[in-house]
Amino acid sequence: MIKQVKSVRYLLAVIFIIALLFAFLRSPLVGRLLYPYLYREVIEKYAADYGVDPLLVAAVIRVESKFKPNAVSRRGALGLMQLMPATASWIAPQLGIADLTEEMILTPEINIRLGTWYLANLAAEFNNNRELVLAAYNAGRGKVASWLAEGVWTGSYEDVENIPFPETRNYVSKVRAAYNRYQALY
Repeated sequence: MIKQVKSVRYLLAVIFIIALLFAFLRSPLVGRLLYPYLYREVIEKYAADYGVDPLLVAAVIRVESKFKPNAVSRRGALGLMQLMPATASWIAPQLGIADLTEEMILTPEINIRLGTWYLANLAAEFNNNRELVLAAYNAGRGKVASWLAEGVWTGSYEDVENIPFPETRNYVSKVRAAYNRYQALY
């Protein structure tokens, strides 16, 4: 009988510790550590300038680079928003930025400005459909347009599994999840 009482107490203690740990992990303090909002002033400035949700920009940055300004992908994408140099070079003159260098692309303010403008540009092309914008940001606007034209994907999150590229499928899901967390936390 004493052994059973000790076992029940032990089980209750374990359940209590698990509940406390779960509550701690779900707390806004821990959430903000896991989902930081670094460069907030810069993000909000360019998000306002280009009509983009700043929390979406933060979610893209978190997924793309985890807020590491000098991030370079194995494919050569640069900076916080992981812009390909060719894409950044296409955007720069439209924003009045002359002689863009890779060093400039790695500068947080320039990178956020370019990437946020690009999100706005994709949003204009894809009727503000967030899933299409994210897929195009990852795979390219031409790929997404062809998937839509061929009926491969409708552009809805409900059939995100139809995106032919696993990387893009995962990317859209990850950014969407991060965006939902940013909305809850900020």
